[in-house]
Parts: sequence; C-alpha cells; structure tokens
Amino acid sequence: MNATTIPAEAFDSAAVDEVRVFDSAASPADPVALHALRLAADSADLAAPAVVLPDFHFKADKEMPSSIAVATRETIRPTFTCCSLNCGMALVALDLERPRREAISDFYTRVRARLPFPPTYRRDLSVDEVVRAAADGALFAVDRFGVDPAATERMEHGGRIDADSYGGVERIRRELPWSVAQLSRIRFGTIGRSNHFIELQEVEEIFDREAAALLGVEAGQVTLQYHGGGGSLPGELGVLFGRRKRFPRALRIQMALQKPLYHLMSARSLDELKRRRALYFSGGFPPVERAGPEGERLMLSNVMAMNYGFAFRLAAFSILTRLAGESFGAVGARLVVDSPHNSIYEEEVGGAQAIVHRHNAARAYPASRMAGHPLFGRIGQPLLLPGTNRTSSFLCVAGEGARRSLYSAPHGAGSNIKSFVERGLSRSDPQKRVTLRFDYAGNGPLDVEQLDDLGIDDTLSVLMSHDIVRPVARLRPFAVLN
Repeated sequence: MNATTIPAEAFDSAAVDEVRVFDSAASPADPVALHALRLAADSADLAAPAVVLPDFHFKADKEMPSSIAVATRETIRPTFTCCSLNCGMALVALDLERPRREAISDFYTRVRARLPFPPTYRRDLSVDEVVRAAADGALFAVDRFGVDPAATERMEHGGRIDADSYGGVERIRRELPWSVAQLSRIRFGTIGRSNHFIELQEVEEIFDREAAALLGVEAGQVTLQYHGGGGSLPGELGVLFGRRKRFPRALRIQMALQKPLYHLMSARSLDELKRRRALYFSGGFPPVERAGPEGERLMLSNVMAMNYGFAFRLAAFSILTRLAGESFGAVGARLVVDSPHNSIYEEEVGGAQAIVHRHNAARAYPASRMAGHPLFGRIGQPLLLPGTNRTSSFLCVAGEGARRSLYSAPHGAGSNIKSFVERGLSRSDPQKRVTLRFDYAGNGPLDVEQLDDLGIDDTLSVLMSHDIVRPVARLRPFAVLN
C-alpha cells in the first residue's frame, strides 16, 4: 500500500473519516480520483473508512471513481455507486472441450440474432412480469425461462432480496411508474457492447483443487463468462430520485414528466411535498435519511432494481446456454457464480447496521459470513476477477481479510492492464496466443493478439497479499463478442 493507507486498527474505530487504499507500487491509486473520493467521503456519515481497491479509476460520466466501497450509518448516498444498479458478471461451466472455429462463429451468429445490439423494441415481458421480476428476482427467471432452481444458489442473496418489509409485490405494483414499467418490458437479457461482453474461455490452471471441485470447474474445461447490466428498470429508477451525470436527452425528457408525477403528485402533505422537492429536484442528488418514509421509498427502489437485475442476468444465462447447446451440442451448462458489482445493501459493519455502496466492486464475503450456505460456508463467496479479452481472468473466492476492504473486491483489472501496456510494463503474450473477436455488426472474427498477464497478476497479487481473495482457477479467453 502507499502512504495514504491508514493503520489496520483504525478500521474498527467508531469515528473515522479516512480512505483506506489497496494498491501496489506498480499501480498506485490515481491521486485525482483519490482527491474526489476524499472530498465526498469527508462530508459523509461514514461507518468505516471508504475503500479504494485495485483498478481504481475515474469515468467521465460517473460521479465517483470505479472500484470503491463506502459504508454510511444513517444516509443513503446513491452517487457512491452507479446510476444503474446490479450490473454484474456471471461464469458458466460447460462440459465440452474447445469447439472448432466454425462452431464458435455459429454460436455468436445465434447470439447476435437473439440478443441484437442496438436492441430492438420487441416486448419480451408483460407489465405484470416486470412487476414479478422486481419482486421475485431470479425466482421469476426460474419460472419464466425454465432455469434449474439450483442456479439461484450460486447468486448473491439467492438472486432475490425480500421486498415484503417494504410493502411487497402490491406496493411495487402501485409505485412502479408507468413509463418505467413499459420500458422495462423490452431488451430483457440483452448484453450489449462497450465493456460488456460474452466470452468463451478455457480453464488453463487450477490453484485451489477443493474449491474448484466444489464449484464444478476443472482444467481444460470451457467456460462462458458474460458481463451485462441489470436492464432498463435499474437505470430508469436510478435517475428517478436525483440527477446523475449520465443523463441522455431522451431520459431527461421522460423524467421531466415522470418525476413530478411520481414524487410531487403523490405527496400527502405540504411538508412531504417540500421535502421531496428539496431532495429530488435540487439539480443534484442529496443524501437521503435511511430512517423515515423517503429512505423507505429509496430502499424499495433499490430492491426493485437489484431483483430485476438478478432476473435479467439469469434470463441471459438461459438464453446463452440454450444457444451454446444449439451450436456446440450437449454442453451440460452450470452457473458457477453470478456477482453484481454495483449495489446498495444494508449490512453489518463494525457491529452495527450500515448502508454499503459498492461501485464497480463486488461483494466478497468469506466463509465466516456465509455460514448458512451449504457451499459458500465452506469456501467463501466466489467472485470473478476478469482481465480483458487479451489476458487471463480469474475465478476467486473471498478470504477473511476482506473484512478490511468492507468485504469488497474490484470487478476487474481492465484499467490496470491498459496502464501496464501504455507504460511499457506489459507486452505481447510470450506464447503468441490469439482471441477470436466478433462484433455486433457481423464483422470478423479478427485474430487479436493476446498480452502477457502482468497487469492482471498485479491486481490479483494486491488482493492476495491482504487475503481479500484467493484464486481458484485461471481462465484463458479464446473468443469474445463485444
């Protein structure tokens, strides 16, 4: 760690206002991004030091840097995470060896036809199904898409956060805005491009044989890894309560009509009207007190977003594995892990309840925090540390040291890998391997030269040195659509 790191004992202090940094000499935390986080954290009711993880970097359309975790005691602060909750990644184990190039091309052709990008306006769900997805999460996808219920055991919260304490499905039905419900009917399960991807990999190396066997992963096996958002509903709800940097014109027009109807027309008193105007029409996104009706409304919105995202990504699992079967034959597909990396959860921090905001950071619960889970209670929560389509990725499990990172790990190492290349620290893969790269326009595949693994190995080494995660398997890409 660098000089900005505070002592370990300060992490458990009741009154802290510092930032805890996990970085390396080769990849120190960006000082500009660190300054921005410090400014925001200084005014927050922190429950513990804000956490900076490896691959820490700024994106122009986000309020806060990526790869952070921030826990507050009494307020919900959505700008500490992405405006679209439950973006996440999943890994699927397939019972086959690396397929031929022609079969790979056939698979991605089928994916483009079924999940095109730009997406169509085909209505995949009814309004009632949108409500059920927001209430029941992955259980909706199990019912709607015929997924094996066992898959939910590999998902955070079992793929469903209980909404009953917030009023349940009937309150969701009453409060879900009409325009949000209508837009959430389309594009269900779509992955898309940019840093989202659908990647075929081969398990190149096993580090933890017991954990790998329990997770159903073995050397030489093909895996399917995908990175997808949570769908339309989380993004719509993410701007309903406050203005965000990512606020395209079409969304601004919609919210100019939807926000007053949702917040002001439903106010039951003058005081409530004034409070909502101050919170949601200030031109920013002020913190919302967790205790009280506005905190309940915002937390219900977060629950709806997370549940819909779980259902969305499990629907993608169903679609992609069916297409893999059509292209590759019998594949015996099993979900290894599904892990969100933009979330707002209520969790125990320092012996008391807190609101934990993670931005491009995955939850990393060790075995001691998963005692009720038949598998994760033995090995810890599995999570993914992706590289790029030119480097390895890793399947990991959380270690007990994650306590000091707010039980959080970075969602990838892409920025770190890019920095290594730009600074001449990383070069071409010594074994001259390539990745077949497909795009949504139907071009390719292009043979893209792979890199060495120095960038992602640096990220992993930081996490391992603090026992935040331990690696289970190295995954080598051989084809990608993005």
